[in-house]
Amino acid sequence: MIKADALPGKAAEILKRIRKQYKVAFEPLSLKGMDLQILQVTDIEPLLAGKDPFKDTEGFPFWIKLWEASMVLAHTMASIPPRPGETLLELGAGLAAPGLVAAAHGYQVTLSDYEPIILDFERVSAAASGLEGVQFKIIDWKKPPALAPFDTIIGAEILFREEFFRPLLDVFATLLAPGGTIYMAHDMRRKSLNGFLQLAAKEYEIAFSTKKLKTPEGEITVVVNRLRRR
Repeated sequence: MIKADALPGKAAEILKRIRKQYKVAFEPLSLKGMDLQILQVTDIEPLLAGKDPFKDTEGFPFWIKLWEASMVLAHTMASIPPRPGETLLELGAGLAAPGLVAAAHGYQVTLSDYEPIILDFERVSAAASGLEGVQFKIIDWKKPPALAPFDTIIGAEILFREEFFRPLLDVFATLLAPGGTIYMAHDMRRKSLNGFLQLAAKEYEIAFSTKKLKTPEGEITVVVNRLRRR
């Protein structure tokens, strides 16, 4: 177990604070020569309270689980060679495995979500993984902050509420640099995916690939979409 005192800077204080609120542990993530430590909640059932992530999309705490789509997106980011200085934003990052992998792979990464506690988990994982220079931002899709555009924008399991489709496209329009690329990964059971892609197709060329995974609940298919402006 990684001790809080072993973490650099404010990360040690943040981890101590998190441990007062949640049962947590570091899970190692090794991918293509990169060894990361992802801080996760170990007792999530009381927090889920029987909620279904495909039905109760408004009340489900998506950030506390490392989703299969996040792992597939992490593999995707590890496989794409970054150009020197290339910037990357992860939207709705949650436990942030894809963004942390991208940071270890050489991108200049900003992780974002909508609550400070989520960013605290990300800060601790980045510190425990020895990653420096990662930025953390609260981003409200309906009122995004003024930021320099990013070469790459990524997100896993971010299409769960139709009311956010247009705001998300506005975020893409504002924060994606000219010639930039968007990567998204979702469980194929996410019924909102097709509706969003139909809307996005008016502005973006969209490619896709699929990855089948075996889980304790059975086999699932994760879809990875790549979007580039027309």
